Amino acid sequence: MNLIIVIIVGGILGWLASIVMRTNAQQGILLNIVVGIVGALLAGFLISPLLGVAPITSGAFDISALLVSFLGALILLAIVNLVRRGSVR
Repeated sequence: MNLIIVIIVGGILGWLASIVMRTNAQQGILLNIVVGIVGALLAGFLISPLLGVAPITSGAFDISALLVSFLGALILLAIVNLVRRGSVR
């Protein structure tokens, strides 16, 4: 059950991050889910130790975990845009 919730919340966070980074037209629902989950994993390694907050992949679904996972998805999309286009946006 927890895996299904992570997939749904990861998809929503990936979709929101793609809207902010203006890559929504290039991505489908599957890529939004991947961006959300991989972004949450990235946040678990980079942002969580700095702030002391767990990402959604650890099973925490409070507002701080959602924000940290969202920031991880934004960082992931910024890195992908930087490699693909040479600019963050």
